[in-house]
Amino acid sequence: MSKRFQTVLLFGAPGAGKGTQGKILGQIPGFFHLSCGDVFRSMDINSQLGRIFREYSSRGELVPDEVTVRMWAQNIHAQTTLSIYKPHDDLLILDGIPRNANQADLMREHIDVLQIIHLVCRDKEKMIERLQRRALKENRADDAKESVIRRRWEVYEAETRPVLDCYPKDVIAEVDAIGSPAAVLQHVLEKVVPIQEKHFTNPADGTRHG
Repeated sequence: MSKRFQTVLLFGAPGAGKGTQGKILGQIPGFFHLSCGDVFRSMDINSQLGRIFREYSSRGELVPDEVTVRMWAQNIHAQTTLSIYKPHDDLLILDGIPRNANQADLMREHIDVLQIIHLVCRDKEKMIERLQRRALKENRADDAKESVIRRRWEVYEAETRPVLDCYPKDVIAEVDAIGSPAAVLQHVLEKVVPIQEKHFTNPADGTRHG
């Protein structure tokens, strides 16, 4: 087993359903889900990294890539120490990181990307409607503004989509993001279950694969 964490990345544009699929997968034995948002929310703001994070966020600035990756690494190692995440048994499912090509490069020492699930949404307008509905449902009126959503898409296209070019094409699997969460999950499982089976202990009967 590599010292790097065996990982599947959930990837896609805003509204593609990365967080939804990650949360569902995280409930299944043999998978461990961690989103970058979870890392930020659980950060101890009195720690050294927490103070750095607070310093940037209080100015409305993005946290530098190096700090983001250090925060992520600190969090995941804490999860392994507490045996919440068991690297020898669980396939790591990540969403929200790496967010750009530089982060992808910085993450190489930490993760071995076995597969990227690219949640593809070819109808941009449907995704914008989905994001607006979600923001209103969660009582985030500012995030429901079409101008805000379109700006998020522009940032994704310019900064995040190029992350796909950092990995071999044969590890990228496309899944149609349009459909019910259950229907999308079915297609995601078709891609990730063989990866889990190949590299890890079967959580159902304890037999070893890989």
